[in-house]
Amino acid sequence: MVYDDGSDPLTGSRAPAREVPEVRQIPEPREPREARDGFPDALKVLVAGGFGVGKTTFVSTVSEIEPLSTEELLTTASAGTDNLDGIENKTTTTVAMDFGRITLDKRHVLYLFGTPGQERFWFMWDELSDGALGAVVLADTRRLEDCFSAVDFFERRGIAFVVAVNEFDDSFRYEPEEVRAAIDLKPDVPVVLCDARVAGSGMETLVTLVQYLLTQTPDPAAPSHGAHT
Repeated sequence: MVYDDGSDPLTGSRAPAREVPEVRQIPEPREPREARDGFPDALKVLVAGGFGVGKTTFVSTVSEIEPLSTEELLTTASAGTDNLDGIENKTTTTVAMDFGRITLDKRHVLYLFGTPGQERFWFMWDELSDGALGAVVLADTRRLEDCFSAVDFFERRGIAFVVAVNEFDDSFRYEPEEVRAAIDLKPDVPVVLCDARVAGSGMETLVTLVQYLLTQTPDPAAPSHGAHT
């Protein structure tokens, strides 16, 4: 698949085509009110990505409660601002956040916060990322560059994330390692294929994220660097 200008979305470099705006210093995440076995009861996870990539659908599909959504109709006022190439049928957009919840077991609950994808609402990312343990970055291979800003955002802030390729019906299929190379991800960052419309697929993505987060959590039983034994 190539763009109109002849370029391939998976061979271009991850140059900052859309630079994430610098925001005020993010405070250190608050310590959980209650923790058991070194892992908090409430796990805050962000679902991020470009405009129209499927964040609202993802949150709505996997949430066990009626999701809170701040979607508004697209109007002619946004015609010169929002790029609808490839998503011409999109009629609404998230202007603040989406919110959903998943109970993993009696001790662990995931709280999902979907971020707005449009550049003019990026100021919300800073607020939503406060206290987040990890993130799912949704990607669309038809417009892969739209996920670069989210990847850069979480890399800069040291927030662990996975990349989930939302396989739209008319999108070209790539292997996860091809997507990894195109986005220039670190070798340990998981890349998965998913369908945001299918609850089981979304849950598998979240399980991958939680497993990845556990590998990033230091073992409390392990001796600290320089400790005497």
